[in-house]
Amino acid sequence: MTRNVTVFGGTGFIGRHIVQRLARAGDSVRVAVRHPGSAGFLKPLGNVGQVVPVQANVRDEASVAAAVAGADAVINLVGLLYQSGRQSFAEVQARAPGRIARAAAEAGVSQLVHVSAIGADRASPSAYGRSKAAGEAAVREAFPQATILRPSIVFGPEDDFFNRFAALCRTSPLVPLFFDARKLPRFHWDGVFLVPSIEAGTSRMQPVYVGDVADAALAVLARPDAQGGLYELGGPADYSFRDLMALIQQQLGVDKPYLPVPYAAVDAGAFFAQMLPVPPITRDQLKMLRIDNVVADDAATLKSLGIAPTAVEVILPTYLARHAAPRAAHDEAPQA
Repeated sequence: MTRNVTVFGGTGFIGRHIVQRLARAGDSVRVAVRHPGSAGFLKPLGNVGQVVPVQANVRDEASVAAAVAGADAVINLVGLLYQSGRQSFAEVQARAPGRIARAAAEAGVSQLVHVSAIGADRASPSAYGRSKAAGEAAVREAFPQATILRPSIVFGPEDDFFNRFAALCRTSPLVPLFFDARKLPRFHWDGVFLVPSIEAGTSRMQPVYVGDVADAALAVLARPDAQGGLYELGGPADYSFRDLMALIQQQLGVDKPYLPVPYAAVDAGAFFAQMLPVPPITRDQLKMLRIDNVVADDAATLKSLGIAPTAVEVILPTYLARHAAPRAAHDEAPQA
């Protein structure tokens, strides 16, 4: 049975994968975006007229209501990596989800999938985490049977995390590892002296493949028992930040030394960096980096939806190679 599905944020990293899968499933897809012209690249993912961009601003109730009218299901993917002007965490991640959920409920939509994030917590030290928690609460209040997906760091060819740090690992002579200078260092005996050792890059993450997140969104639409559920989406293993930097270096064929950097020092630089049009890092992102980003032990997961999570080691080689330094001609020549 063909469904009419409205996708908010369909032009984003996760959104384009979800739109593609919906089109393959035969669904009619309405991609709700601020600028419909920017979503034209999604049309070839389906048959003629199957993927239709429509104008909708998540800050405007009337345009949101128009976008969900006649839909059987709604998927909300709208989110921010950093704040800029009117695009604030409070507006886009805290208030807009409730606006979409209310419009969906009033339109008689059967299913709502809201994509949040691991780290959504009213007590989070970061504005990002607090706004994600507020958005979840607003969705639950307006549409109690909504399904919430919380992915960890999402990876794939267009990701922000691995591509950003791969570029850093290639261009920088040192790879920074962050640590909390307020914690006392551990000491080890080197045979003569007690030597302090700084534990840097210890925060843990559980990267999840973008294709698995997209599969999860479609899985919950197909499963009545998933309605009203909360799923935390992570890969098959968790890693320390240092582990991931080592993995990136391995893919690039480099071996840069690590530089322990206190969070306080990076925070000072991030204060100015976040003023750039596209900031390389913000103070709020640093706060998130200090917190483990892994699936809770008692959470429903990808496996609960019948999806085997994809290992990061399987996918990284398919797209990080573009960050590697060009090999010399003699390295490319076949052996005699």
